[in-house]
Amino acid sequence: MAEPELVDVVVVGLGVGGEEVAGRLAEAGLTVVGVERDLVGGECPYWGCIPSKMMIRAANALAEARRVNELAGSAQVLPDWAPVAKRIREEATDTWNDQAAVDRFTGKGGRFLRGSGRLDGPGQVRVGEQVFRARHGIVLGTGTRPSVPPIDGLADTPYWTNHEAIEVEELPETLLILGGGAIGLELAQVFARFGVRVTVVEALDRVLAVEEPEASAVAAAALRADGVEIRTGVKAERVSHDGSTFTVHSGDQEYRAERLLVVTGRRAHLDELGLETVGVDAVQRYLPVDDRMHVADGIWAVGDVTGEGAFTHIAMYQASIVVADILDHARHADGGADPSGTASVVGGAMGAVSAVGGATATPGPAGTVPRADYRALPRVTFTDPEVGAVGLTEEQARGRGINVQVGFTQLSSSARGWIHKAGNEGFIKLVADADQGVLIGATSVGPAGGEVLSALVVAVHAAVPLSQLRHMIYAYPTFHRAIEDALRELS
Repeated sequence: MAEPELVDVVVVGLGVGGEEVAGRLAEAGLTVVGVERDLVGGECPYWGCIPSKMMIRAANALAEARRVNELAGSAQVLPDWAPVAKRIREEATDTWNDQAAVDRFTGKGGRFLRGSGRLDGPGQVRVGEQVFRARHGIVLGTGTRPSVPPIDGLADTPYWTNHEAIEVEELPETLLILGGGAIGLELAQVFARFGVRVTVVEALDRVLAVEEPEASAVAAAALRADGVEIRTGVKAERVSHDGSTFTVHSGDQEYRAERLLVVTGRRAHLDELGLETVGVDAVQRYLPVDDRMHVADGIWAVGDVTGEGAFTHIAMYQASIVVADILDHARHADGGADPSGTASVVGGAMGAVSAVGGATATPGPAGTVPRADYRALPRVTFTDPEVGAVGLTEEQARGRGINVQVGFTQLSSSARGWIHKAGNEGFIKLVADADQGVLIGATSVGPAGGEVLSALVVAVHAAVPLSQLRHMIYAYPTFHRAIEDALRELS
């Protein structure tokens, strides 16, 4: 057997987080091997955020055109899926070809391998017959894959995951969706606005169950207005397919459609990573990491595989921490500590730690790197209206024994909401720690719910005192001015 090849860093999995880590470390002058078995960039550019938001943009344009009849005359709308599918193929995914992403990485000085990498003992990664020994670290960014629920008969049917839903070129007449989370609702509304008869089946008692109940109610009402049938509290017991129609069986109820989309969650496949060779338990749902993304000595992880949230912005945030930590490790190994507290490498592209990808550092002694802080984790469901949220929900805060204050205002009661009229459904909900006098959570639902959320993220992240938030000047007439109204309602 050949001797392992010595390199600085091996990154296994070049999704959003892994690609960011590998590219930045290569730019900084380290010898980096990036390993990916599927497409460089991962879910987001090919089957997630980018193409799905193209679909949503198109569907929202149809909905806005239909609102002309309420606001400005009359309009006839004839949906056509062909230009949407064409844009996804040509503009977003290059027909699911990642050569541009591979070239982007190698252009930064990285070395790319197509294949499946797995740990092969401390400090080593095996890719097929090749073995690499990493001087400064190994990064795992292998992401997650759709989790198929153990429903009788489902595995034997040609059901869709998000991949098939994004790649579709001809829409079905009817669609069943198992799962009423963010992905399920976004796709349900898109397809309904293009004329598909959609039914959402959710086992829990409400859709968007991780968000505030008020957000669930607004989202459900909006989808029903688009013709989506929503069935909550329905546990799918069996799935059958007769060659042309899917049937979901639940007790004495049956739900039928031409296609079945399963979006009930995702899971990491840790058993494929060789974790047992470095003493890490592979029998877990996600890979636990500390606040610097450490899995074990010399091993880091980023992105969905860490279980901190299946969001591109989380993967990028974590990547910035890993980059800073590995550069700090390399600097100590090659030349000692840097008293300035920066993560620069001589001849490299990295600047100060505070500038690496925007990571926020917990105060510490000079030379330390950023620590992960998820208190102000933002999340947006891109339905119409958008559902933006940050921090704790009211239920989560009360469950922690916090002395909670809640402020709530309907968006339609604000000046901008009243002006907007058609499509103005939404609200602002604030969750405050009354003892500390700061916001610990907030939800912004509305036509620009995700954009309005940015102000609330800053308030939660920086623990801005409520007194200061109340004394700010909020531009008139804007959607975000409703935050001021919600602050007045805190009680």
